Amino acid sequence: MNNLNYKHLRYFWMVAKTGSIAKAAEQLYLTPQSISGQLTEFANVLGVELFRRAGRNLEITEAGRQVLSYADEIFSIGDDLLEAIHDQREKKSTPLKIGIADSVSKLVVYRLLEPALRFSEPIRLICREGRLVPLLAELAVHRLDMIIADRPMPNHLHVRGFNHLLGESDLTVFGAQSLTENLMGNFPECLNNVPFLLPGEDASIRPKLEQWLDSNNLHPIISGEFDDSALMKSFGQAGAGLFVAPSNNAAHICEQYNVKAIGKIDSVVEQLYVITTERQLTHPAILAISQKGREDLFGGV
Repeated sequence: MNNLNYKHLRYFWMVAKTGSIAKAAEQLYLTPQSISGQLTEFANVLGVELFRRAGRNLEITEAGRQVLSYADEIFSIGDDLLEAIHDQREKKSTPLKIGIADSVSKLVVYRLLEPALRFSEPIRLICREGRLVPLLAELAVHRLDMIIADRPMPNHLHVRGFNHLLGESDLTVFGAQSLTENLMGNFPECLNNVPFLLPGEDASIRPKLEQWLDSNNLHPIISGEFDDSALMKSFGQAGAGLFVAPSNNAAHICEQYNVKAIGKIDSVVEQLYVITTERQLTHPAILAISQKGREDLFGGV
């Protein structure tokens, strides 16, 4: 049994669709004689008559109609295949695996990563959130490309990693209107005896914030502790307590959470780091993220 010659099938299909050898030859950039010869060879291989003469025109036979129905399906599937491959090639993106420490502001993270969404080469962000030490373990085995954290990598860990400081910001205290309108006195004395939300123990600013409260003889009512900074802000938005966040993000926090800034804590500074396995950053997307942090979030620090 002879194998099907798909070139012959294409020529037959074009003649059947256009209605004449001349028109098919024009579409295929071939001579009518070449098309006619190929059709004769194709019919001989199949052992059936595909067309019959009707005056000057060609009339497709019943066997030809059956072959045409298969040809339509074959070439339709071929077109679908080419379109699928084209779409896959167009949409192919490079994964960028990022670990995000719980204590880092999610609004800051978005502003940092936003350049990657507009990168010249398509980037697919894969974000993993958690505590810093487990994230560093993932970085060590290359399951992460970088980590965004509020502290440098601890010295006692035997992990090959390098800290890249993006910048730092002092803190601002925020609160919902239901709390701020009832505060007594000036800042920071107005913090006494009011509900207050603390960052979780893993946050780098936690001990500094507690020390600041003690040194200023301030005694708020601690109504919650949160590892996740976004969750803390959501509770703050609901009026569960005052909360702190980086001052360089104050306008965005007030707008997003509908809260009011009531005072700054200049002596407590939150830092932001990118941690990678590279001493010098070379990944284009990570370089863009770092530049965004230094220039836009921290004013060129």
